[in-house]
Amino acid sequence: MANNRRMRHGGRVLALTVAALGAVAATAVPASADDQPTRAQIVSDCGSGEGKCTFNDPKLGQAYLGGFHRVSDALYNCSTSPATQSMTWSDTVGSTDSAGVSVTVGGKIADIIDVSVTATYSHTWSSSHSETSSVNMTVQPGEVGWISRAQVMQTVSGTWQTHYDDRRWGHYFWFVPDVITGPAPNGTDGQSNAVVVKSRKMTAEEKRSCSSRSGKARTFVVHG
Repeated sequence: MANNRRMRHGGRVLALTVAALGAVAATAVPASADDQPTRAQIVSDCGSGEGKCTFNDPKLGQAYLGGFHRVSDALYNCSTSPATQSMTWSDTVGSTDSAGVSVTVGGKIADIIDVSVTATYSHTWSSSHSETSSVNMTVQPGEVGWISRAQVMQTVSGTWQTHYDDRRWGHYFWFVPDVITGPAPNGTDGQSNAVVVKSRKMTAEEKRSCSSRSGKARTFVVHG
């Protein structure tokens, strides 16, 4: 009988110990992801003005030449001799954040970054660059030519600090790191914008299009 009482008493102690451990574990569980904002939510609040935001400790990366991309119409040469024509090109290069979201020209986000970079480096930061010019382009017989351009680019990294008048996700302040990639002035860190003429051989279908143009100009421009 004494053994049975000890066993029952021991069982109650064990049950209480397990219950206590369970309560401790429950209080130690971290907040779920739903209790915290995403980077996109913080930046969105900065852009709308719902959060009072600054872009802290901006650091400019080394400038580099971005990838070449087409900036003109295409010139098709269906003749048997080289064709030279003046072609106008136009290019606009914008900025994106670390998630690939466009940083709108003249928007609040761009303005906040500009203020921060200007205060730190004493020169302005632009979220977009536009340029237009013309080039005399020579295309060989049976080829298609176009103009491509590469823009000097640069990153600026920093941390968004957002202050809310009322608690959001349990806090008045949130801090989110971000990296913005955008156009840099020509000559930054010794890098220069580049404009080149590119060409390729016509496809069989394009050559058939040339044949259908008998009696018409032997060179033609395709927009887009």
